[in-house]
Amino acid sequence: MPTKPLIGRETRLCMSLSARPGNFGTRFHNRLYELLGLDFVYKAFSTRDLEGAVRGIRALDIRGCAISMPFKEAVIPLLDGIAPSAAAIDSVNTIVNDEGALTGHNTDYAAVARLIADIDPATPFLLRGSGGMAKAVTAALCNSGFRNGTIVARNAEQGQALATRYGFRWRADLDPAGAPLLINVTPIGMAGGDADALAFPETMIVASRVVIDVVQYPPETRLLRAAQAAGKRIITGTEIATLQALDQFVLYTGVTPSDAQVADAGTFARAAG
Repeated sequence: MPTKPLIGRETRLCMSLSARPGNFGTRFHNRLYELLGLDFVYKAFSTRDLEGAVRGIRALDIRGCAISMPFKEAVIPLLDGIAPSAAAIDSVNTIVNDEGALTGHNTDYAAVARLIADIDPATPFLLRGSGGMAKAVTAALCNSGFRNGTIVARNAEQGQALATRYGFRWRADLDPAGAPLLINVTPIGMAGGDADALAFPETMIVASRVVIDVVQYPPETRLLRAAQAAGKRIITGTEIATLQALDQFVLYTGVTPSDAQVADAGTFARAAG
């Protein structure tokens, strides 16, 4: 393993901004820096002052910043530009700082698209949520050929807009009939909030075939545990987080880790909790 330089004046800082910071991204990135001997450090932050935080990224020459709920859309006007990956869905989950010019990207979309690539696009789905991550998942579904889907969102304005944009249906409450593919893109099940709640009732889980939960922490939500107990295929928030964090890592450092290094970092981040 290459020797990672001691932290000093040349060390580059990367960070994340989230309402509820977790440890996965921090430990994933820092483990890869260690494995590759890169002079970088990664730290998670929360803020109530998004505009001030973005000014700090520019002023302190912070190389990159991951953006999580609830900042993925609000951050856009604060940036100098957005890449096609973010412009396509009006949602940013990654900021890259090139000598003071801040560009927004979205690596969630590509991660989800890869993970659903082997699911039959004729499969009907229910997607619960309408925020920034919901945009990435809905766009990935649409561009992967899915046509029979319903967006479930209490916010009628956001839910209808998201559904209309990608050619799906909208409803404010869950369809009792359920669907073969269930996708939670809300904070339901997230640690520190309503961690004991289920995004979909157990009857729907039992009747489904695939369950996706984008919640990253805890790694095994109640929804995922219920789906596993019912023998369903699951796609976890940790899987999505790993793929999207890898794309962020490459954007920040210009270095592509090996599959073995990515697997090592993912295992390290999950084990660390």
